[in-house]
Amino acid sequence: MTMPCLQCPSCQSTKVVSNGKNHNGKQNHKCRECGRQVVLNPTQKRTTEETKCLIDQRLLEKIPLAGIVRIVEVSEPWRQEYVNGKYRSVPRQMAMMLRLTMTSKTQSMI
Repeated sequence: MTMPCLQCPSCQSTKVVSNGKNHNGKQNHKCRECGRQVVLNPTQKRTTEETKCLIDQRLLEKIPLAGIVRIVEVSEPWRQEYVNGKYRSVPRQMAMMLRLTMTSKTQSMI
């Protein structure tokens, strides 16, 4: 059954149908044209680029991860996934170079 009052935010199609419920119990809708799933009036907010930049700054300042959650008001699972993605994006060769540099500095201090 097509719902004419709903419009897909991606392709602007009106061929949007009910598609079960999400984990919060809200009605989920799916566009028959592009396949995008949409929830009307979602309770979860999207994290803005401004917030992500603020998190990046706090990471560079070496603020503890728990502190970042309190400052920026994001969930711990979201924050951890974001940080893990940042670490995955650093080339492994760069990480090895940093490790070698730290090892040589430690040995020169001995």
